[in-house]
Amino acid sequence: MLLTTSPSPLLTGHALIDEGARRSWQLLERNLSPQGVLAASRTAAAEARSYTRIFGRDAAICVLAMAGSGLPALERAAVDSLASLVQFQAPNGQIPKYVDPEGRDADFWYLGCIDATLWWLIALQHVRQTSPLAHETEAWAPQVALAIQWLQAQEHQRFFLLQQNEASDWADIMPRSGFVLYTNALWFQVKTLYGLPQQSETRYHFNHLFHPQQGDLPDYRRARLLSHYARRERQHPELYLSFVNLSFAGDEGDVFGNLLAVLYGLANRPMAQQILRALQQAGVADPHPVRVVTTPIAEDDELWRAYMGRHQQNHPHQYHNGGIWPFVGGFWVMALAKLGQTSAARDALVRLAEVNRMDDWRFTEWLHGQTLAPMGMLGQSWNAATYLLAQRALGASTASQR
Repeated sequence: MLLTTSPSPLLTGHALIDEGARRSWQLLERNLSPQGVLAASRTAAAEARSYTRIFGRDAAICVLAMAGSGLPALERAAVDSLASLVQFQAPNGQIPKYVDPEGRDADFWYLGCIDATLWWLIALQHVRQTSPLAHETEAWAPQVALAIQWLQAQEHQRFFLLQQNEASDWADIMPRSGFVLYTNALWFQVKTLYGLPQQSETRYHFNHLFHPQQGDLPDYRRARLLSHYARRERQHPELYLSFVNLSFAGDEGDVFGNLLAVLYGLANRPMAQQILRALQQAGVADPHPVRVVTTPIAEDDELWRAYMGRHQQNHPHQYHNGGIWPFVGGFWVMALAKLGQTSAARDALVRLAEVNRMDDWRFTEWLHGQTLAPMGMLGQSWNAATYLLAQRALGASTASQR
């Protein structure tokens, strides 16, 4: 075991940040299985809802914290998690949404799960660069090539952006489809890590489609038409659109997608500063980091879908539609640190520790965006992982200013 768990006193500032890290390492270790890291702690509710599985996106994000940690159990689990996922890679190259840790099942979601493959590739490259067990992944070269080939098959050959079905990424009960901000931020990162072709074209069309207020218009006439539709009646012109489809687009203010655009260098510095300023003005991190939508989609909105009300889950200010997700809060801290907002990043990290600490370090999945009530499953592995990544980023930001 890493450290024994004991009731924590009332802590603030540096002490709370350190305690948050200690509890995060403990949670990751507690959520390990012989096949890798589970999405959440084992409870009857988690088992019933399949949270005790190795998820492509959840496990990959955890790998970013576990690989290179120097903690043997977590180093081992980082490689094992990726191995379990690639074992059930589809013949066409797609990585599953999740796999059963007992090896009995692999799930690919209703309309596919495009980001599992993206996150798996990002995590694998991190293992290659940081893990003492990196040599164990060398035999996966054919699987890597197949995964990239599958993604390239989803890429539009003039925009060089990935296309996807509705509700087929992490926000899997939101009506984002066509060209999706979050997905294509990950695609650009994969292209960067693996040296894939048309990186500059991907960046160009990313910025012109998702931020159609650009002064220059694309040469491609279909891009100009998409931009024309996307520019109409925008609520948040300072942010990237959450998605662009033919004649309609997402202007709800996708916080996660915008943060990834900042972190992966798709937004130049003035745009990155504009994004963070707009999100701060919208209060997305008050009082807890971070609400994942600035303006939830209402039931009478043209983007509302009947499935969003299933189990009363995705109504305004809930779940993906404006709920507070602590794991995304870690990316918020990282983005602040990247732009040198060290004081704001440190404050956000303290508040992130506070929200993970609720109910004796529950590490809750999400909170209601208005009432702040803890919701979802407890013991979320990616809460712990992104907290640790945020602490690491803040440390690097502080060191760079010395």
